[in-house]
Amino acid sequence: MPAATLAVHGGIITGLTRGTRVSSRFCASWKTDFPGVAKCGSPMPDRGHCCGPHLGSLPKAMEMMRFGRGVESSTRSTPKFRRIRAQSSEGDIEDASSHKIQTKSSGTVLPYVGIACLGAILFGYHLGVVNGALEYLSKDLGIAENTNLQGWIVSALLAGATVGSFTGGSLADKFGRTKTFQLDSIPLIIGSFLCATAQDVRTMIIGRLLAGIGIGVSSAIVPLYISEISPTEIRGALGSVNQLSICIGILGALVAGLPLAGNPLWWRTIFGIAIVPSVLMGLGMVFSPESPRWLFQQGKTSQAESAVKSLYGAQKVDEVMNDLRTGGGQSSGEHDAGWLELFSKRYWKIVSIGAALFLFQQLAGINAVVYYSTSVFRNAGITSDVAASALVGASNVFGTAVASSLMDKQGRKSLLTISFVGMGASMLLLSLSSSWSVLAPYTGTLAVFGTVIYVLSFSLGAGPVPALLLPEIFASRIRAKAVALSLGMHWVSNFVIGLYFLSVVNRFGISRVYLGFASVCLLAVLYIARNVVETKGRSLEEIERALSATAL
Repeated sequence: MPAATLAVHGGIITGLTRGTRVSSRFCASWKTDFPGVAKCGSPMPDRGHCCGPHLGSLPKAMEMMRFGRGVESSTRSTPKFRRIRAQSSEGDIEDASSHKIQTKSSGTVLPYVGIACLGAILFGYHLGVVNGALEYLSKDLGIAENTNLQGWIVSALLAGATVGSFTGGSLADKFGRTKTFQLDSIPLIIGSFLCATAQDVRTMIIGRLLAGIGIGVSSAIVPLYISEISPTEIRGALGSVNQLSICIGILGALVAGLPLAGNPLWWRTIFGIAIVPSVLMGLGMVFSPESPRWLFQQGKTSQAESAVKSLYGAQKVDEVMNDLRTGGGQSSGEHDAGWLELFSKRYWKIVSIGAALFLFQQLAGINAVVYYSTSVFRNAGITSDVAASALVGASNVFGTAVASSLMDKQGRKSLLTISFVGMGASMLLLSLSSSWSVLAPYTGTLAVFGTVIYVLSFSLGAGPVPALLLPEIFASRIRAKAVALSLGMHWVSNFVIGLYFLSVVNRFGISRVYLGFASVCLLAVLYIARNVVETKGRSLEEIERALSATAL
């Protein structure tokens, strides 16, 4: 491991003589300021490894140690030393894994992740439930001919979700993660109940708005909570369960709507079903441990230790608490950041990455593909809307399951890149299949193939990674609000695309629109290569320290 890496890790090297420790920052400074000496880790006869040249006696070694301390103290606050730390940090987070010895967790976080993922299931369920039910509820409420009011019923959820996503960050900072889940269950329960019992369109819209606020809060706090309670070695896999749960929720809404054809009043039941997971989530969070990171940030050290013990086991308490004490935000004793601080020079660059990833996710065309998939499949001879939706949903679930198994092996950044490359190629295929006359005999087949490959590619990276990556790269004092801001970008862009997609298609044609989506995917690949860092195998505190060093 190069000496520069150690400046990021803040570790210590055993060297010089038995029982003597040398500061890693001294190693980095020594290597830079005295290029003629041996590198850290160079072998020494009879002395293992050393930082510095072979010293023949203990007095000389101690003399050199005293000199090293002087070098360290004199360079600690200089611009030169800050440059050394920044340079060493910038590359190491990309591909270096944690070198500190970690004990294995004996506790289990899976039950608590499962409870949190009820929020993600509700997210997907409320998004998907209206698709099958809209025709039947419109007849029942007397708005079958009023497409404007039908549009409001659909869009009210997205409007509420936008409000909820921004609210979730502030609630999570003020009341904690678990209490925010409990508060979030209230609009989810009331909203579902109003939708299920609505006798007029106004009640229906209010119910959808409340349900939207609930899923907006969930979209912000589910990935946040999972990221903060998950062990480092499986954080990627557990974080991917969030996206998988959303897919399961969408499929659940599809399955719940199957009896509609035989029982038109079934639409009330499928809205009412959402009450059950909402209640379970609220009750489950009463017994779930609070995020140790939030507790520590609030100065509740003893409670943080108890949470760590229940999540990871007693043997992990010292290790995790030491990480928390050396975390970037806590070492300076800073409180939670305000909303305006997210736009400050200190944080804006990293916050903008979160907003950009969600913007690319939506502008790359995922919702447009889902909205237009029924027409695509009908043109290919698949006349069943249920079959078309099931094929898209199954592709999404399968791809997300694969991503979950690869997240901690392949890494977040590489999966993002592969995902956008696949999405761009699929969009190009869809564009060519609808515009090249030579491909006319195969248009239907190619359209279905391109759509399925696109959804698979999306679910491998562009779908699950942003919600997983952002809580990892945001500093502890801005994490909740920065995630909420990024999710707000998701909901705003989702709303705009849903509102204007068909108008844009009518004006420019579907082939050009698909080509535009392919161009967005290419821009996303270039942006990811330049700005996104790899975080696999690193604790949240290690990532925070490394990124803080690059900002110096």
